Amino acid sequence: MKEKLKTVRIDAKNLHYRLLNERILEAIDKGYKKIILKNVCGQRYIGNGLEQKDVEIMINGVPGNDLASFMDGAKVIVNGNAQDGVGNTMNNGEVIVYGNAGDIVGYSMRGGRIFIRGNAGYRVGIHMKAYKEFYPVIVIGGTANDFFGEYMAGGLLVVLGLNQEKLKNRDIVGDFAGTGMHGGVIFLRGEIKKNRVGKGVKISKPTEDDMKLLKKHLSKFSEYFDIDLEKILNFPFMKLYPYTHRPYGKIYAY
Repeated sequence: MKEKLKTVRIDAKNLHYRLLNERILEAIDKGYKKIILKNVCGQRYIGNGLEQKDVEIMINGVPGNDLASFMDGAKVIVNGNAQDGVGNTMNNGEVIVYGNAGDIVGYSMRGGRIFIRGNAGYRVGIHMKAYKEFYPVIVIGGTANDFFGEYMAGGLLVVLGLNQEKLKNRDIVGDFAGTGMHGGVIFLRGEIKKNRVGKGVKISKPTEDDMKLLKKHLSKFSEYFDIDLEKILNFPFMKLYPYTHRPYGKIYAY
C-alpha cells in the first residue's frame, strides 16, 4: 500500500512570488512532503533550488518563469501550462507539465527529467550538458519551435509530435535544430527536412541501443500522461547527433 504523504494546501491567489516561495519553504521545514498550490498565476521561481528528493509540489494554475530552476531533487507537477525557463540549470528531480511550456525549457540543464504533454516554445534544451551520473532528459509530447537543442553539449531531447494530425504537414521542430550541437542526442518521432537542421548535425535511424534508451524514458512519459507506450514506439524515429565536439574550432584564435 502506497504511503500517504503529509500534505498541505496553499492558496497563491494575489500572493507575491517571494511570499509564496517563503510559504513553500516553511511547509517543507515543517515536514510536509506534498504541497498543493491553487490559484497560481505567474508567480516565479517555484521549486527554485530545492534539494529534498522526497518533496512533491503540485501546481494548479500557471506558474511563472524559471519554474524548478537550479532544482536538485524534488518533483514538480503542473496541472496546466508553464511559462518560460522551466528547469533552468536544473540538477536533478522531475518536472511534469500536463499542458504546454514556453521558451528555453531546460536552459543549461544538468540533470533530472522534464516531461511536457503538449508543445514547447523556442530554444528548448540549449546548452544542456551531462557529466558522470548527471544526465538531463526532456521529452515533449507535441512540438517545439526554432533552435531546438542549440549548442547542446549532452543529455537527451525527444519530441514526439503526438498532435501531428493537427500540424498540416509541418515538421515537429522548427528551423536550426541542433545548431552548434557538440554533444548529446536528439530523437524526433517522424521525419525532418535537412534544411531545418543546423550544420554539423547528422541524421540517421536509431540503433537498437538507442531504442532501449528511448523506451527507458518514454515509459515514464507514458505512465504520467496515460498514453500507450507501444503506440508511441510504433512509429519511426529519427536521430540527430553532432559530427564533432568542436563545431566552431576553425574560427577560434588558437
